[in-house]
Amino acid sequence: MESEQQAVTPMLAVRDAEAAIEFYRDVFGAEEIGERHPYEGKIGHAELRIGTGLVMLADELPEFNVSPESLGGTPVILHLEVQDVDGIVARAEVAGAVVVRPPENFPYGRTSKIRDPYGHVWMLNGPVDVQL
Repeated sequence: MESEQQAVTPMLAVRDAEAAIEFYRDVFGAEEIGERHPYEGKIGHAELRIGTGLVMLADELPEFNVSPESLGGTPVILHLEVQDVDGIVARAEVAGAVVVRPPENFPYGRTSKIRDPYGHVWMLNGPVDVQL
């Protein structure tokens, strides 16, 4: 069966989409693209470009979605390639993220894992810092 392949785009449910958009903008350099779509006084849909990827997000709306906070966490990890793992981890922590795994060098790069204030887990990977 042949079909046209498209990129997978995660859709994140969060308890405060307005604040999450600001967090992703401040920490990851996200750019909001398109228009927000309101739903019952909340953000029903917004789109962010982070690097070359796209992330959709919405406020938690029990009839459509639930956030990791309501579920007690999530097994999903969002992987993000960055140039400055340490700098992003530092900004994320100041902005309310929890460092799950501090930056560390591995043969495949410098890696860290954070949980953002909305319950989503991010694996950050970048070049090995040879100065360490």
